[in-house]
Amino acid sequence: MLTKPSPHAPAVERSPGARRAAGLVGALLFLLTASALSLAVGAKPLSLGEAWDGLIHGDSPAYTIVHEMRLPRTLLGLLAGTALGLAGAVMQALTRNPLADPGLLGINAGAAAAVVSAISFLGITSFTGFVWFAFAGAGAVAVLLYAVGGGRGATPARLALAGSALNAALFSYVNAVQLLDTSSLDRMRFWTVGSLAAAQDHTIVRVAPFVAVGLVAALLLARPLNAMAMGEDTARSLGADPGRVRIVAIVTVTLLCGAATAACGPIIFVGLMVPHFVRALTGPDLRWLLPYCAVIAPGLMLAADVLGRVVVRPSELQVGIVTVVAGGPVFLYFVRRRRRGAVST
Repeated sequence: MLTKPSPHAPAVERSPGARRAAGLVGALLFLLTASALSLAVGAKPLSLGEAWDGLIHGDSPAYTIVHEMRLPRTLLGLLAGTALGLAGAVMQALTRNPLADPGLLGINAGAAAAVVSAISFLGITSFTGFVWFAFAGAGAVAVLLYAVGGGRGATPARLALAGSALNAALFSYVNAVQLLDTSSLDRMRFWTVGSLAAAQDHTIVRVAPFVAVGLVAALLLARPLNAMAMGEDTARSLGADPGRVRIVAIVTVTLLCGAATAACGPIIFVGLMVPHFVRALTGPDLRWLLPYCAVIAPGLMLAADVLGRVVVRPSELQVGIVTVVAGGPVFLYFVRRRRRGAVST
């Protein structure tokens, strides 16, 4: 005999996959909101309707503001945020260190040191000219970090110590070059704190292919890195080659960090904060974590840039300063939580 379900019966829970998919939709809405605010907020505020008209109608009074100033800035924020968020997630998975970040471990500093050298000693100032220096600097530091940290026997603690030392040394070099070369100081000072303000159409066109290749490579690393999280022997039994995965991961991080740093300067903490936040939503599975990072990180980057335009209006704070101010307390919280967890175990 069939019975009617009780109106007070508990609702059937959605599967983890459905919850993650719903969360990804929410992340996309956050990204769209941040993008819309990036087009509307600035020295001359626009309503969302005015920003939309300026985006699609060539005869709109806001067309010049949107297309010449805010759209390139927004697109660069999307590209750089995606690159840094994915690079941080890949680094944390590769090193098994949840505090790993391209900025904290010296990858961004290596790219910055190479670019500053190109600006000061070779007179190179265009993105096309120094992007290759950024890749070279980021790659050299990634390889050096891996070697100094212990190679295949690297531990999270050794990588963190080696990265901190390299980061401090390289940024000291950057500051020394700026102080000694006053003619290049004005050209470098906004770039070295991380800024989206100088975004131009040709920069977007040139940086986009590098970020696209890095994005695809990072997503393809999801399964091999998941396997390596269970140990190298298990990874080999599942068909992954740990040595090859490490090389591809380092190249991917170099590509992403080099492109982002060359385009807008060294920006830290984005690659640290976003994977931590995402991991609380998706768990450690990189097949979900990486797509989430590719959506939430650019949203966070644009939100930080918009906040920098608002807090000291009519002037503005560079996005690199805003991420440092916001990311510092978050980093201390993560360190404190890990220390508390280590003590309790």
